[in-house]
Amino acid sequence: MKQPYLVGIDLGTSNTVVAYAAPGSRQVELFEIEQLVGAGEVAARPLLPSVRFHPAPGEISPGDLQLPWSATNADAAAGESADGAEQGDATVISGHFALDLGAQVPGRLVASAKSWLSHASVDRLAAILPWGAADDVARVSPVDASASYLAHLRAAWLHRFPQAPLEQQQLILTVPASFDEGARALTLAAARQAGLPRLQLLEEPQAAFYDWLFRHQQTLADELAATRLLLVCDIGGGTTDLTLIQVTATDGEPELTRIGVGDHLMLGGDNMDLALAHLVESRLPASEGKLSAARFSQLTARCRAAKEQLLAAGAPQSVLLTLLGSGARLIGGARTVELQREEVRQLLVDGFFPRVAPDQPVQQRRAAIVEFGLPYPADPAITRHIAAFLRRHAQVARRALAGPTEAPGSVQDRAAPAEERLPVPDTLLLNGGVFRAAALAERLQGALGDWRGEPLRVLHNDSPDVAVARGAVAYALLRQEHGRRIGGGSARSYFLVLEDGSTPRRGICILPRGSEEAHEIHLPERTFSLRLGQPVRFHLASSVADTAYQPGEIAVLDDDDFVRLPPMATVVQALAGGTQRDVRVRLITTITEVGSLEIHCVSIDDAARRWLLEFQLRGDGSTAEAASAVLPPNFTAAVKAIEQIFGGRSQAVDGKDVRRLRGQLEHLLGKRDDWEMPLLRALCDTLLQRSRRRRRSPEHERLWLNLTGYCLRPGFGDALDDWRIEQLCELLKQGIQYVGESQNWSEWWTLWRRAAGGLSPETQEVLLGQVLPPLQSETVRSRNRQPAPISGSHDDMLRLVASLERLAVERKVEVGDWLLERLRRAAEKPLGWWALGRIGARQSLYGSAHQVVPAEVAGRWLEGLLAVDWKKVEPAAFAATQIARLTGDRSRDLPDASRHQVLARLTAIAAGSSWIEQLTTVVELDRADQRRAFGESLPAGLRLVADQTKAAQT
Repeated sequence: MKQPYLVGIDLGTSNTVVAYAAPGSRQVELFEIEQLVGAGEVAARPLLPSVRFHPAPGEISPGDLQLPWSATNADAAAGESADGAEQGDATVISGHFALDLGAQVPGRLVASAKSWLSHASVDRLAAILPWGAADDVARVSPVDASASYLAHLRAAWLHRFPQAPLEQQQLILTVPASFDEGARALTLAAARQAGLPRLQLLEEPQAAFYDWLFRHQQTLADELAATRLLLVCDIGGGTTDLTLIQVTATDGEPELTRIGVGDHLMLGGDNMDLALAHLVESRLPASEGKLSAARFSQLTARCRAAKEQLLAAGAPQSVLLTLLGSGARLIGGARTVELQREEVRQLLVDGFFPRVAPDQPVQQRRAAIVEFGLPYPADPAITRHIAAFLRRHAQVARRALAGPTEAPGSVQDRAAPAEERLPVPDTLLLNGGVFRAAALAERLQGALGDWRGEPLRVLHNDSPDVAVARGAVAYALLRQEHGRRIGGGSARSYFLVLEDGSTPRRGICILPRGSEEAHEIHLPERTFSLRLGQPVRFHLASSVADTAYQPGEIAVLDDDDFVRLPPMATVVQALAGGTQRDVRVRLITTITEVGSLEIHCVSIDDAARRWLLEFQLRGDGSTAEAASAVLPPNFTAAVKAIEQIFGGRSQAVDGKDVRRLRGQLEHLLGKRDDWEMPLLRALCDTLLQRSRRRRRSPEHERLWLNLTGYCLRPGFGDALDDWRIEQLCELLKQGIQYVGESQNWSEWWTLWRRAAGGLSPETQEVLLGQVLPPLQSETVRSRNRQPAPISGSHDDMLRLVASLERLAVERKVEVGDWLLERLRRAAEKPLGWWALGRIGARQSLYGSAHQVVPAEVAGRWLEGLLAVDWKKVEPAAFAATQIARLTGDRSRDLPDASRHQVLARLTAIAAGSSWIEQLTTVVELDRADQRRAFGESLPAGLRLVADQTKAAQT
């Protein structure tokens, strides 16, 4: 078989880099990536900027976008159209030309897709980028954007090596060590989409160190003789990635073990660019006002270029930064701001690398560096985060530094008692584009040296931009040759959350930190019974803490060290022709050679039967807090009561017995407002299994609709809710049985409102199509002339329409405009104001932030709200609060002047403090306002985190 190339791919937030070693060669080379660098100009560069530009139709001539490979060849090689070729209705440009265009034209540049891959509170498979772009700009999902960069690489590689397609080579793709399993799975999905289904993942800090190891193979023992603990600090465009590696000597040769990794920290060059953009914006004339999201994005791109100029060696004293006007004022409206070298250095060095005490905690207040929907950390001080990382891993770091022959009286030993002093590594490796700026590297080295009491030894990294890609190839070469490798296994311990009602919550360790790849971990003492044909889900947590857990060990999970992961689920299908209803299984876990967590349910009776659990990766906007998963003792009696009414046996049930069931359930299970998520969903499952018997009588149907909707609200929050919604949606096609019963119609619309949070955009559109036409009809003025779906159900239908947050934005605008017109003519009840506020809210209750109505439309609706007397129409005040609410995302927030108008009106009517706070600070809704927004309370233990961009005003 032909020997493959060894190829390392660094899919970075700012740049994508490829390195390779030819078959049989030990020389690591950079792959120069051909790309557009100007209109009609193609050049090969070592860095491919990880950006896409979506030009307006006719903005750029197709002849200026030709790449060396044809569109046909690119389709075959890259799995999708080449950059510059048509993708749907939009031309897409990647590379340096895209970066330049993004600095010139606002609102059309897709950037930082990698950061979005790790943002679990948005739908990372939805077309949401460029964030805050105008309606006429084509959008793409973070996964699709990442796939397009890899596809460009694949096409460029095939053009240069036509006999060696990239997908047939040995590929190593690097990811941040801090990426959780969800982000890793999405990265692999992007690679598969780009036509690269077979590859291995390698953590970026390790790759950077492999690059150094490979370049010092001959002198490695001498080079690391004085090193016991190495800190790899990798700061790129989007993340700060930290790794600790212990160095010990065995027979005179260094042994390398990774002993700690940091949590995901979305801090890097992007944050520095934003800080500069805020500085420049503050210096623009007051007449400019707050820049739109598109123009601020353009300003950020220009600040990035200015930063690189002013932090480079031999930098000028200052640079002039020009921001073009918009529209007809493109040239005349241009503004120029001067940035001084020293002020930029002070802002970035002192702001991101301040000299702090090693015990100074990370600040939890929200700083002002939040933009474009991404949840950046509250504290931008990277030095404080590094100190917190070292404190978390103090135990293993202290042991590593002590070594087998620690001599008393060392510098750190003299500084403080062993239990109090911070164990600081003795050696440092800096990587990432941020450290091209010597001022930033020197400040970090100085801060660490201050903590340690003496300077750290710094390993030389000649190319921090490309070391990760080179190191991925070095890793593959060393692995081929059985050379020096970094041990340590899994960077995390993984836990199965036990649903045993314990407080605090507990979990069983299913894969300990340090487990080697491809080594299966068995839990023979834990047996599960799974129902065939029904979905099963497991809640997981992980921890990077250095506590040594054993497989099967029980741990308390209430510490900040534990991070909840997306749930894992599968459906265990029965064998064809089999009658078995249940199967007993055990769990087997492993870290695959690809580098991802894999969990199988394995049949006890037949080990050949395995079911792979998969992560659920679409953010559902909620977390289930520590609600007890133990069902009440009377749950069995409750099921029997439900069975009596909706059971399979054909028996006459008195209407009074049907109406009595709800009270009977509360008698058995307690007040239903106190029912927790596990109980609600268990009751929902019981009702769904008996859905066919809901049609026995009008009373049966009303009760079933009422109970099922209540137990499934708000349609998300449990790992199996997607499956439950799937079952429920089958009933949408059937409709209700007793169409002449107006109360049944009321319960029907209420059921779908309660479940709306779990409905797909397509299903929500179907519901809107059923509800909106009769609501809009002018023939419904007289109750006697109203058809049954409307009679007595108007309010329920309106609440449903307002709850459909996943509708296309243009449909929301259509509905809101219609509703405002009716409200102005007093043809709508005051409830209509509440509905308008829900449709125009700046922060969705469950929908993704990209589905929010544009700020200019919401501002127009706000004018109508301001014309109403809020003392007389209280729902209008609440609606105005939701429309003017502060999110910290300038693409959604209304102008300051509009928000101040609402604030003044709320103050005048002595509105509650929670409403006023929503206009001045980025906060979550309290329980009362959540109830008001949803129309009823949420299940006990359900906390909304639909959009984690909680920030102060920017």
